[in-house]
Amino acid sequence: MEQHRLGLHIPDILNQCVMKIEDVSDYSDLMTIDCELLQITPPGFTFAVHLRDITEGFTKIINAEDLELGIAGDPLPDGVYVIRYSVSPNDKVYVEYNYLRTSVFLDKYHAVLCDLELASCEPEREMKEKFKELRDIKMMLDAAKAKVEVCHYITEGMDLYNYALKLLNKFECKNC
Repeated sequence: MEQHRLGLHIPDILNQCVMKIEDVSDYSDLMTIDCELLQITPPGFTFAVHLRDITEGFTKIINAEDLELGIAGDPLPDGVYVIRYSVSPNDKVYVEYNYLRTSVFLDKYHAVLCDLELASCEPEREMKEKFKELRDIKMMLDAAKAKVEVCHYITEGMDLYNYALKLLNKFECKNC
């Protein structure tokens, strides 16, 4: 292999205050690794925050302070983050992802599930209807992530996300 094959893994986590990014690149033994740069553009912003304190094989836990959105411990918003990782020459050796963060949505979704009162193993008709609605909402969220992360249709993905959130918010939740 004559060149680096850069790659990142950005797992979906339920902690609203952090984002995890892992370097899963395949680096060439024939080339040096210099000027590692991780750039993250949060939702609603046009300029990226530059993180240079990274090295080959990094695992980085990002918080609101790192992204200049607040202080550590503040929640990160859901939405599309543009994440770019590069090494020298940075304008030629890079990888870029659109990542739809859904931690806030999933926390609410799980709270709604926890709030359901199940009297037996076989739910009654009304509860089955709620399950179907929740499955449809979850599928819509999955479709939104696919639109953003795979198809690169940011607007359509966010429209799906917002519609799924609107449907989820219709559920009465005592513990949300």
